[in-house]
Amino acid sequence: MDRRIPVDDRTGRRIVPETARRADRPAPRYGTRPTMKDVAARAGVGLKTVSRVVNGEPGVTPDTERRVQEAIGALGFRRNDSARVLRKGRTASIGLILEDLADPFYGPLSRAVEEVARAHGALLINGSSAEDPEREQELALALCARRVDGLVVIPAGDDHRYLEPEIKAGVATVFVDRPAGHIAADVVLSDNFGGARDGVAHLIAHGHRRIGFIGDMPRIHTAAERLRGYRAAMEDAGIAVEDSWMSLGATDPGRVRPAAEAMLSGPAPVTAVFSANNRVTVTVIRVLAEQPRRVALVGFDDIELADLLQPGVTVVAQDAAALGRTAAERLFRQLDGTLVAPERIELPTRLITRGSGELPPAE
Repeated sequence: MDRRIPVDDRTGRRIVPETARRADRPAPRYGTRPTMKDVAARAGVGLKTVSRVVNGEPGVTPDTERRVQEAIGALGFRRNDSARVLRKGRTASIGLILEDLADPFYGPLSRAVEEVARAHGALLINGSSAEDPEREQELALALCARRVDGLVVIPAGDDHRYLEPEIKAGVATVFVDRPAGHIAADVVLSDNFGGARDGVAHLIAHGHRRIGFIGDMPRIHTAAERLRGYRAAMEDAGIAVEDSWMSLGATDPGRVRPAAEAMLSGPAPVTAVFSANNRVTVTVIRVLAEQPRRVALVGFDDIELADLLQPGVTVVAQDAAALGRTAAERLFRQLDGTLVAPERIELPTRLITRGSGELPPAE
C-alpha cells in the first residue's frame, strides 16, 4: 500500500488524508458532553466524590480533589446547572421578547433587564417578534416550554390569552411599552399621550399651526397614544386638523419619505412635523435637508447624534433603560411572592430642546 502523503502540484502544500487526521486525534462527539460518570472514571473515584468536588462540598482529600479537577479540565466537563436548578423548582432564566433586536431603542432596555436578571443570578434569553403576533406567541410559548421562570414581553399582538395557562402555572409575566390584551398583567409604559401632547404644544407655542404627524401602524398602542396626544394638543389650541397632515403606517423610508414630501408640498404645506418614533425621525431629517425652506421638527424618542446636527433635533425622550429596569424588578418581585395584584406603571417623558423644534414658521 502506498503510504506517501500526496503534495498539491500548484501550492506545494501537503494534503493530509482525512483518515490520517482521524488517526492522530479522536473525533469530537458533537451534541454529547462529558458527564460526571466520565470524570469519575478518568479520576478513578466514585460518582459521589465528583459531585462533592463539583459542588464545593467537604469530605474530599486534597489529592483526590486535584485528580478530579485534572479530569474535569482534560474532559472539558461543565456542571449541569439545568438539572440542579430544576430540582429547586426554578431554572434561573427569564425570557425577553422584543419587537426588533436591531432597533436602537431596545438596546438600553434589554441591557437594563439583563443587569437586573444578573443581580438575581438569572440568565436572560431574548428574541424578536418582528412585530408579528404569531411569531410573538410562538416565541413566548417556546421560552415557556424551556421552563423560563418569567417573561418580559413587548407585545406585537393584542390578545394574550394564550399566556393564561403559563401564568397560572407560575410563569411571572410583565409587559413593557404596550399593554397586554385580554388578560390582567403588570405593564410598564411611557407616557406616550402626554409626551406627544407636550411635543406638539411646544411647536404651537413657537407659532406653528399647520403641523404634520407621521407615526407607526395605528394598531400599535404607542402609535395610537401619540396620535391621540397630537390631536389633543391641536384641539387645546383650537386648531382643526386636516387629514392630509396625518400619516400612519410602516416606519420604513419607502413609506415615510413620500408621506413627508406630500405634507411639505402643495399650496399650504405644513410648517412643522411631529415624527412619532425614532425610525420615522431619521427619514424625516433626510427629507427636511432637501427642502428649500426650514421646517420645524420634534421627534418622539431620542436618536444618536441628534445634538450634533444643525440645528440639533428637539425630541420627546423616553427612558428605555428605566422601562426595562422597572419591568425586570416587577418580574422578580412576582417571583419572590411580594406582588399580588397586577399594576399599570407609567413613566414620564422629557422634552429636550435642541433647536429644530424652536424654528419659527417659514411662510
